[in-house]
Amino acid sequence: MQSSQLKRREFITLLGSAVAWPRVARAQQVAMPAIGLLHSVSPDTLANRLRGFRQGLKEIGYVEDENVAIEQRWAENQMDRLPELAAALVRRQVSVIAAFGSAAVFAAKAATTTIPIAFGVPEDPVKLGLVTNLARPGGSLTGINFFTLELSAKRLALLRELVPAATRLAVLVNPTSPDAETTLRDLEPAARAMGLQMRVLNDQPRDK
Repeated sequence: MQSSQLKRREFITLLGSAVAWPRVARAQQVAMPAIGLLHSVSPDTLANRLRGFRQGLKEIGYVEDENVAIEQRWAENQMDRLPELAAALVRRQVSVIAAFGSAAVFAAKAATTTIPIAFGVPEDPVKLGLVTNLARPGGSLTGINFFTLELSAKRLALLRELVPAATRLAVLVNPTSPDAETTLRDLEPAARAMGLQMRVLNDQPRDK
């Protein structure tokens, strides 16, 4: 398994390449290229990753407010906001959209067919229908798979080792997330095989 640091470098490299992709000439060119950052959660929960994001850009020659702008759009766990946030980035005419999580990626994909999208998703992007091939994704989307969902059964096995006497398992999911169904699909047979009773608790984000 690749380390998280290596994955971060791979993603930043993809992003840097996307920023440099040629764009259609416009009547009014912006003075500085902009990266659109689209995420379904709150920036407060990802402070360390944001620092790593900026550091990774710096390592390949992009420094915020010097030679690149970063336009951030956060849905604050309100998935229904993602389409409008993605549309706002398109109106801003960003050079590339960095989208994290399946919901954010699908919103970005629906918002534009011309702006490159660099994504990070927890599931096979071919299975999700984002790209046609891992080696040659084609189209305007490219990115990496963090294998989060594929590791669900492995996490369950580890939990079983830590608490061998456990007979019941509670799983908290956000029913509005496009990853929820796949997560349960992988967990349910693994739980049955281990003799665990699984109870699913749906947690729907509340408006602030």
